[in-house]
Amino acid sequence: MATSILDRTSSGGTAAGAPNPTKRRINRTLKYALLLLFVIMILIPAYVLFITSFKGTSDADPSRAWLLPETWETAGWVKAWETLAPALGRTFLLVIPSAIISATLGSINGYVLSKWRFPGANVVFTLILFGMFIPYQAVMIPLTQLMSNLGVPQGIPSLMLLHIVYGLPICTLIFRNYYESVPSELIEAARMDGAGILRTYSSVILPISTPGFVVVLIWQFTSAWNDYLFAAFFSSGRNGPVTIALSFLAGGQLTDYAASMAGALIASVPTLLVYILLGKYFVGGLMSGSVKG
Repeated sequence: MATSILDRTSSGGTAAGAPNPTKRRINRTLKYALLLLFVIMILIPAYVLFITSFKGTSDADPSRAWLLPETWETAGWVKAWETLAPALGRTFLLVIPSAIISATLGSINGYVLSKWRFPGANVVFTLILFGMFIPYQAVMIPLTQLMSNLGVPQGIPSLMLLHIVYGLPICTLIFRNYYESVPSELIEAARMDGAGILRTYSSVILPISTPGFVVVLIWQFTSAWNDYLFAAFFSSGRNGPVTIALSFLAGGQLTDYAASMAGALIASVPTLLVYILLGKYFVGGLMSGSVKG
């Protein structure tokens, strides 16, 4: 029996259970072909955006969306930049503090709810998570009245407060699940050394929270940057973020397609850079248990 198997193997056959090289090559080819198809489907909108942004007024027509420009022009980019530049600065003033503050508060909430149990902790956590399931549209009118009664100025201040509050549920969830994977022995050791809740957080928990902070900061940055609904209700073209300026750039009876496409690309650059620079840390944070239940 052994001799016959060796004979078949030496003569070009494969032993039972051994992978077939031809089948492996076919599977690998199909896999890369499928991946290439997905990449092409994803990049098609970016291709249309890019080539349209360099077209002239007469050339930037939906019927010629797939065709290269007859003459490459930069007038659309100039107009888009002049329109979006002030709003870009305001958007950075909005998203950076919003992301940092909501991440910090979420970290503290997650730490307390995971490592410093108190009566009713699960109820409090459930109520915090409930905020994730409330549609923005359902509370927009009450929110408008509340912000008016509180006297919070329209524009960046209102949007910053809203994004911090609405970011707390997801930030708390991510940090609570992340801290659940931290050994409780570390907390007990800090307590035995006389450290209180704040000292334990700052000296033990915070130094090992980098993966969680990366995940939350990326999430909050992109959520606040891409938001349009809050911006439409609580700001205007004079004091609003880049999404409002982009909508004004694309509005009007005669749409400047080149400027609109260039503006869309300009507005997407910051979030794209965030994922390019921090993408590996984002994946590492997810794998570290930041979204494990």
